[in-house]
Amino acid sequence: MAAQILFSEKQRFRQIWLWVVLLSLDTFFLYATYGQVINKHPLGNHPMSNDGVLFATGLMLFLSFLFSILRLDTEIRGDGIYIRIFPFQQAFKRYAWNDIQAAFVRQYSPIAEYGGWGIRFGFLGKGRAYNMSGDKGIQIIFKDNKKLLIGTLKPEEASEALRKAGHLTT
Repeated sequence: MAAQILFSEKQRFRQIWLWVVLLSLDTFFLYATYGQVINKHPLGNHPMSNDGVLFATGLMLFLSFLFSILRLDTEIRGDGIYIRIFPFQQAFKRYAWNDIQAAFVRQYSPIAEYGGWGIRFGFLGKGRAYNMSGDKGIQIIFKDNKKLLIGTLKPEEASEALRKAGHLTT
């Protein structure tokens, strides 16, 4: 029987600048494909081969699709904290309470502390971070002093779930 879910969140990349860049590149490569492959008008003075244009367009569309389905799933349960990055992880990774020394919600600087969003490795002993957007996260400090930060857009709910689980550290 699975442990009771006290908190659940699904996050996606929401940064407008990211989508502007991706959709702009998609538009450019689709335009290049239409112009060069379909209308037979090479793009630029040293155009790519048609195969190269098709490959680059396909790769760009695939990356945009990947970013559209990519999500961070977080659950706080009675027996630990669970995370997964879908579609790369089908099953949740569990961090058991007896491996955790401290857990709390805090504000952080994604760029200064971790170099941005995504699966990140922090600078100067900050540990790893899994974050999609925002600047608040569930900070976990393990008994071996390793650290993990899981981004959340629901900081109050996450704090309340940690409290209900009996593992909110202040």
